[in-house]
Amino acid sequence: MKNSILPNNLKKGDKISLISTARKIDVEKLAHTKEVLNKWGLTVIEGKNLRAESNQFCGTDMQRASDLQDAVNDNSIKAIICFRGGYGTVRILESVDFSNLIKNPKWICGYSDVTGLHNYLNSKCNIASMHSAMPVNFETNTKEALETFRKALFGEKYTIIAETHSLNREGVASGKIIGGNLSMLYSLSGTKYDIDTRGKILFIEDLDEYLYHLDRMMWNLKLSGKLESLSGVIVGGMTEMNDNDIPFGKQVVEIIKEAVQEYDYPICFNFPCGHIDDNRALILNKEARLIVGHSSVIFEQ
Repeated sequence: MKNSILPNNLKKGDKISLISTARKIDVEKLAHTKEVLNKWGLTVIEGKNLRAESNQFCGTDMQRASDLQDAVNDNSIKAIICFRGGYGTVRILESVDFSNLIKNPKWICGYSDVTGLHNYLNSKCNIASMHSAMPVNFETNTKEALETFRKALFGEKYTIIAETHSLNREGVASGKIIGGNLSMLYSLSGTKYDIDTRGKILFIEDLDEYLYHLDRMMWNLKLSGKLESLSGVIVGGMTEMNDNDIPFGKQVVEIIKEAVQEYDYPICFNFPCGHIDDNRALILNKEARLIVGHSSVIFEQ
């Protein structure tokens, strides 16, 4: 398996670009965002269209793509932090030239709709990227979530220890970790930005989906062969799920457990990552080790 390109660790004084590839931002959150990042020793550079609005988007597709392109091309920028998710990242994937990122790799950080970018970097560039907290949530994120984000950016080692779940399947998994928001993985399935799951640890999380649709997405992963050759599965926050008037009949963990029941790799549920306050940082497309034990779950990178 080809080694991934790992961006350099940040150091105090480095410049980071703050952009939004999707929904328009909450401008009132900028002050707190800069306070957090400045305390980490980072210099925040706003994308020129960060405060733009175009209906629900942070500016037009061209404006959002321009901010991402500028940050990719500027070698003085050492990391790109997406302010928020929502929807819109897939609309600009074809409009950005990532060739400078391959020559001068830098961290691209975020989650939710930013999974579209993670997929692109994984499938087309083989660059590691960061599934992390975003500024839209900094005020409510736990101390642990922000601290793992900081440590990941600065290359400091950390271990995530999570509680067990009754439906966990115990074991040890090693491999690159890939994935992110399940709805985004589903939307890119069958495209040139689809993910290769063979021998890897798949991470999934989601928000505000109907249980029947979650089942549909898991069956998509199963029927496309993406579940059969995994090293392991990490299920993060599956938050605010919905049901119809006629109940689907299974809860989230039961739906996912059923989809992977014929395989023997380890799987853990309720991992602290996703649309939750305790959204710990994971480095996607980088080797990881997952230990699903009787009394705890340990994740190391």
